[in-house]
Amino acid sequence: MSSRGWGQQRPRLKTTSIFRSEVMSLVQLYIPSDVARYTVSQLGEMGLIQFRDLNQEVSAFQRSFVNDVRRFDEIERKLRYLQSKIVESDVDIYDFLDDEFVTAARGPRDIDEMEERINAHEGRVLRLTAAYKEMQLKHVELIENKHVLEEVSSLFTEISGRQTGTPRPAGGRVSATGPLDSVPLLGRSDTMSSRRSIGSMDAARGELGFDAEIGAVAAGRDINVGFVTGVIARDRISTLERVLWRSLRGNMFLNYVDIDEPINDPRQEEPVYKSAFIVFAHGETLRDRATKIAESLGATLYHVDASAEQRQEELIDTMSRLDDLYQILENNRVARINELTAVSEQVNTWFTVVRKEKAIYHVLNLFNYDTNRNSLIAEGWCATNDIPAIQSALHLATEDAGSNVPTVLQELRTTKEPPTFVRTNRFTEGFQNIVDAYGVPKAGEVNPGLFTVITFPFLFALMFGDLGHGFLMTLCAALLCYFEKRLSWMAKDESLRMFYSGRYIVLLMGIFSMFTGFLYNDIFSRAMAVFASGWRWPDDAGGEGVVVEATKLAHTYPIGIDPAWHHASNSLLFTNSYKMKMSIVLGVIHMTLGICLQVPNALHFKKRINILHVFVPQIIFLFSIFGYLVFAIILKWSTDWYARDASGELTHISPPSLLNMLIYMFLRPGSVNESERMFSGQAALQTLLLLVALVCVPWMLLVKPLILRQEHNKIVSEGYGRISSHMRVSTEADGMAGAVIVAEQEEMQADDFDFAEIMINQTIHTIEFCLNSISNTASYLRLWALSLAHAQLSEVLWSMIFLPTLKMSGSFQPVAIMFGFAVWFILTFGILIGMEGLSAFLHALRLHWVEFNNKFYDGTGVKFEPFSFRTVLDEAEEQAQ
Repeated sequence: MSSRGWGQQRPRLKTTSIFRSEVMSLVQLYIPSDVARYTVSQLGEMGLIQFRDLNQEVSAFQRSFVNDVRRFDEIERKLRYLQSKIVESDVDIYDFLDDEFVTAARGPRDIDEMEERINAHEGRVLRLTAAYKEMQLKHVELIENKHVLEEVSSLFTEISGRQTGTPRPAGGRVSATGPLDSVPLLGRSDTMSSRRSIGSMDAARGELGFDAEIGAVAAGRDINVGFVTGVIARDRISTLERVLWRSLRGNMFLNYVDIDEPINDPRQEEPVYKSAFIVFAHGETLRDRATKIAESLGATLYHVDASAEQRQEELIDTMSRLDDLYQILENNRVARINELTAVSEQVNTWFTVVRKEKAIYHVLNLFNYDTNRNSLIAEGWCATNDIPAIQSALHLATEDAGSNVPTVLQELRTTKEPPTFVRTNRFTEGFQNIVDAYGVPKAGEVNPGLFTVITFPFLFALMFGDLGHGFLMTLCAALLCYFEKRLSWMAKDESLRMFYSGRYIVLLMGIFSMFTGFLYNDIFSRAMAVFASGWRWPDDAGGEGVVVEATKLAHTYPIGIDPAWHHASNSLLFTNSYKMKMSIVLGVIHMTLGICLQVPNALHFKKRINILHVFVPQIIFLFSIFGYLVFAIILKWSTDWYARDASGELTHISPPSLLNMLIYMFLRPGSVNESERMFSGQAALQTLLLLVALVCVPWMLLVKPLILRQEHNKIVSEGYGRISSHMRVSTEADGMAGAVIVAEQEEMQADDFDFAEIMINQTIHTIEFCLNSISNTASYLRLWALSLAHAQLSEVLWSMIFLPTLKMSGSFQPVAIMFGFAVWFILTFGILIGMEGLSAFLHALRLHWVEFNNKFYDGTGVKFEPFSFRTVLDEAEEQAQ
């Protein structure tokens, strides 16, 4: 069911065209509360409405569905946690997407079941992860304890062997011998993996005496010497040595050994290399001090019994517990991987559904709630042609919800400027992006994108014209277009996205470059003799350094530049003159097209004054000066300046300089030198054109403001004013129970006419147009400059890199040709196609943005951004990356 409002009948749908943006309608929806979620879901799948925020005065935390948004935020957080654990465990994430669940109408029960499954998976993964971390910590403690036990046992065995005179076994630990004075303060033996730091304990006691005390400790005799054992990071062991030495005043003995394998401590991000140490000291006070120092440096201390038998039992018990714990860790890991594998099969589906549901409630927060009717009121912009599709979606949503109360759609009158919606396809999207980068067209304004499809690649090709380079560019673009589905991943890469989205632009640029290259008769800077030349070189060339002149034949080369010019010494003079004049002609045509597009704009916006007093004087001004220049160029091209009569005399004077002609047209109006005259009556015509151009300036400057002022004074004198607001009303006729009045104040100026402002604006536009007519015309000379640079650079690469290899002789010539061709091709592709192509692209972009668009295009519109799940999911994927 739908209601149009205001008693109007729906107009017939208009044909979609890129020439203008779509006709937009402001629609109002009355959505029953039990159908609202299904309705927004259907509209999100279609992406046809840009909703307006009707609760701008309400903060985000006070809106009706904020709790639902928080709920799905929490579910999304849990999914991100599960996804992070999947990545950490190197479990493959399936690209599977349950289309039936993702696109179907999901009821509250389906969402609750999905949430319960996610919560259950998260709970199990949390428990398994916590248990795994706890067991990892225990595993680390057991490994460190094992190394400490081995170090203490090894040290005691070594000292006992020295006391009894038993030789140290091969691979055993090094002990210092001799008097204490022969041992460095922090004496170390770096020949083995174990290193020792020896303290004096007593100034009169040698190392052997201290060994005796340690041996007494090992034997279990009750003396006042104890030890502290533990594990510390390897890079802190030297700090521990120095701090203990200074704090205990040398009354200590430290021994440590580096643990070969790194320890995977779950509290650290990376594996840590550690060392096991033992510190002997006199008295409880010094041992307590050593304990605190070690703990402050991050050491982990372990209790080791002095009894050898007890240490052996502890070591055996530790090894047994390590084996058991390893098996438990493996079982835990397998269980976690199985759980995460089950999650990975559905995580993409759950992410998609959760993001869609969260987007639905974000949109519902934009609506007003009508308590009397138990319904939500929504407003939004949509294309008028899409209203039937929207009505179908509303009908489907009502069926999905199982409701008997339909959603009501009503079109509203408004003076607000709608957003701009230009329908594009894969081919036109890239060209429209070029236009939108300059500015989005206003609603109803002529869209330059239609003309850019042809003019942009054509102007590019004028600067890049080469049949060979154009073929390579076309080949690359054609491959991108042909395999666009396989290469769709490029659209997600920030550096390759531009090339992928502009593949059809590059394709047309390559095709047009092949066309202009054919006209220029250039293929990799070489000429093509497709047809018979119109010139003939003499059979006797005269030798090197001798200048010969070609003979003109009766026929003319049918298409493009004659290949004979490529071998002429004055070819640069000819091509410069040809391309320079061609640039001016095409530039004036391009600007004329831009000025002429003011007419459809004026007709559409019902501003006929812009036709008579803006378009007409501008086009006359342009044609009076630069249209005359184009006429002179064509006349000069079509005249045979070297034709002779029957007596052999020249029928014309030498070709005139068009630049001098244009300059003296302003400096000396009414007079033309006989040597510069092109036709009879030229001086009078130039004077007339100059006067017409001068008249156009005050015409553009004054007539339009004065007419607007006259019309305004007439309106004011007759007592007419402007409506300052309007109402949108739905009544019983709309099929709703009761009546509601929704009034919205529009920003309308009761009297916004300011003659001074209009006059200033018109003055600026007039001066800008007159000056830009000159500067813009000169700007099109870049077509000649870049074409010349491209041709000359191509000639340099050919003549200096590849051509010398063709002139070589000897057995190395094939190798030299292959190497020269490889270097030439790489430089051609990298410099001429890559860098020169980018340069020509930017210059073509400037010619459209500055020289063409400013003649008729405002570009002050706002782009139409409908609520679409595709956009929501794409943005979420970009943020995730």
